Amino acid sequence: METTARNKGYAKPANDVRGSEVAQEGISRSLLLTMSVAAGAGIANLYYNQPLLDQMARDLNAGEGTIGLVPTLTQIGYAVGMLLLVPLGDMRPRRRLSLLFSVLTALALLGTALSVSAPMLVAFSLVLGVCNMSPQLLIPFAAQLAPKEDRGKVVGFMLSGIFIGVLLSRTVAGFVGAEFGWRAMFVAAAVVMVVLTIALARMLPTNVPTYAESYARLLKSVFDLLRDHSTLREACLFGATLFAAFMIFWSSLIHLMVSSQFDLGPRAVGLYGILGAAAAVLSPVIGKLADKGAARTMAGLMIILTIASFGVFWFGRTSLVWIGVGVLLMDLGVQLAHVSNQSRILHLASGAQSRIQTAYMTSYFAGGGIGAAIGAFVWDRWEWAGVCTAAVVVLLVPLIRWLLPAGEK
Repeated sequence: METTARNKGYAKPANDVRGSEVAQEGISRSLLLTMSVAAGAGIANLYYNQPLLDQMARDLNAGEGTIGLVPTLTQIGYAVGMLLLVPLGDMRPRRRLSLLFSVLTALALLGTALSVSAPMLVAFSLVLGVCNMSPQLLIPFAAQLAPKEDRGKVVGFMLSGIFIGVLLSRTVAGFVGAEFGWRAMFVAAAVVMVVLTIALARMLPTNVPTYAESYARLLKSVFDLLRDHSTLREACLFGATLFAAFMIFWSSLIHLMVSSQFDLGPRAVGLYGILGAAAAVLSPVIGKLADKGAARTMAGLMIILTIASFGVFWFGRTSLVWIGVGVLLMDLGVQLAHVSNQSRILHLASGAQSRIQTAYMTSYFAGGGIGAAIGAFVWDRWEWAGVCTAAVVVLLVPLIRWLLPAGEK
């Protein structure tokens, strides 16, 4: 497909990476670790606000509806940035873009910390989401630097940083907020981004852009890639539906926890989130299996595992222990399928990794948004039975597709 990709304008023949010993020999362990930490810290910036909303509302005298815009606009900004900015990674040097967006993210975090009114906080939340693109640039950058035979393992290692960032963000924010206030969390996050930007500036190699046409054609080529690669379309379907099921569960769990059956609260939900650490640890292992040609097989097995988790949620609905088992199975299924999906797609078209990442991650987050809406709808009408049933119905779509012939490799 590489020749086809070049003929269609996805890439131009070029030495993709230059100007660095690391770039010529692959990706060193220290560079990979730094990039993974930076990606995890970057993604964590999207979630620090969630445990701190009550403090923000009291401090800025904001209503529930207004303060609810903070996490909403952060996620919307992130989706907009993925669609409009991440493709630039193929058109401009990824090193320069990664550093630029890291600096802009630090400034947005500082602006958030200094907000003196709810509208100012909401505005900076949107800006933070839009600017926070370094994680989605660093993943394809690492894949580009890695030798082909290690690409899945490298992607898995990068995604383990992402998973840990998501996992620890709420816990860290809750602790820092309780001890020092919500503003301190964003100041600390800004300092972390500055430190990581300095580290990346010292370590990231220079790469040559692979796309030389206009920005409009760049965005159009994202849809061209979807049209021309059945593997990419399949990975987008798998990712979107798995993340939809994931969000159906997480958007509804709080309702089950506060019900008379358990009479618990948000802290219980946060404790269940820690179980996702197991998936983060296993990510490089799944990536290594993907390097051996088993990525599609692993994705299908993870779909089956995720379906099974909702059986555990239903039959163990009266037990905190069995719900925990279900959370572990679901997190393993969704997150490790994500690793398999990205291992499959980031080599499809030479020089188009950022646009492939855009297509996949935009589909992924769109699926999550739809899943959250479905979760609210089915809980309101059928409660936990509706949640489990809806998730299984959604997951039957990728399962059926997986059982059909694979098509393009």
